[in-house]
Amino acid sequence: MPLAFPAPLAPYAERADRTRGRLVTEPVSDTRTPFQRDRDRIIHCVAFRRLKHKTQVFVFHEGDHYRTRLTHSLEVSQIARSLCRLLKLDEDLGELVALSHDIGHPPFGHTGEDVLEDCMKAHGGFDHNAQTLRVLTKLERRHVAYDGLNLTWESLEGAVKHNGPLTGPIAEERARNKGQVHAKPLPAAIEEYAKTHDLWLTTFPSLEAQVAAIADDIAYNNHDTDDGLRAGLFTFEEALDVPLIGEALHAARTQYRDAPQGLQIAEAVSFLIGRMVRDVWDETRRRLEEAKPGCADDVRHAPHAMVAFSEALEPDIAQLRGFLYERMYRHWKVNRARSQAKRIVRALFDLFMAEPEVLPPEWFARQEGKDEDGRARVVCDYLAGMTDRYAIEEHRKLFDMERWFA
Repeated sequence: MPLAFPAPLAPYAERADRTRGRLVTEPVSDTRTPFQRDRDRIIHCVAFRRLKHKTQVFVFHEGDHYRTRLTHSLEVSQIARSLCRLLKLDEDLGELVALSHDIGHPPFGHTGEDVLEDCMKAHGGFDHNAQTLRVLTKLERRHVAYDGLNLTWESLEGAVKHNGPLTGPIAEERARNKGQVHAKPLPAAIEEYAKTHDLWLTTFPSLEAQVAAIADDIAYNNHDTDDGLRAGLFTFEEALDVPLIGEALHAARTQYRDAPQGLQIAEAVSFLIGRMVRDVWDETRRRLEEAKPGCADDVRHAPHAMVAFSEALEPDIAQLRGFLYERMYRHWKVNRARSQAKRIVRALFDLFMAEPEVLPPEWFARQEGKDEDGRARVVCDYLAGMTDRYAIEEHRKLFDMERWFA
């Protein structure tokens, strides 16, 4: 029986039966499309499971109900699937890019990333999207024939550049619009991989990958607001004055006046996610109707992203992000956790570089015979793969003298 591919799809959607294929050729599955197979490989890999204990904003031990990288990724994938369905795109590709987008994040969220970026400054740098590529193409070891997961070209392209082109004129123009002189240098891991597998780094990715990127924005803006309210980092009354979420909270309080405040918050977040999804759907259809792309590659070579918020909504989203930055991401309680996290990651990196013999045997073997840059990359890979609690426990084992002398 021939394999049934999703249909009907828009002409500019990716088609799994027209994939550019895998770096290592494999037999075709008779039960799953290539993109379904890629999604399943993401779900079953070790790095995806570790997201359960990696920070979104709160460190794992601060509460059982706050988002982790895993729950965040699942929420992003749900929004991505919904948008792909509305736009008649390949839902499996949108979902797998969403599920994989945070796999390269180290422990302790962006704090861990900032520390590793500083530690690796003289050794090729660190970037979580580049680390995702390393995980997907090298570090995951589940198959005899190759390292990594051997995903399709479209899946790897989406993982690497879902936020847009990394090099070339468009990347330079976007950097200038942000007040930068030039686009960021290409991360070492991506530059290395591009020598053997060209991912078209100067173009936009597929619509499905663009959908996953904006689904990430929708998810964290709403769910970080939800977590911040429930954690008491800011109050219901303070949030009432913030664009978008304030309107949603007002509406929920009016409609459900006698309901507990927690339920009013949940209703407001649900309403706002729906509003943002609708805005993206309307704006993306408008751009597609204007550009009239005939195929997926027309989307890649467009001068701007096709999936976007409307101009009317962007200023409100910017204000909401600014509020979250000031009142949540830089809240003094969060800053304390960030301070501890910085010291843990920095201390572990310095120790493993100075005394590699304390690395676990597998990782010690990987760094043997390498120059300083190579050893630093191995240490970085080891640290980036840690969960919050594993990093904390490793630090305790190596630095807590009371464990030895009590």
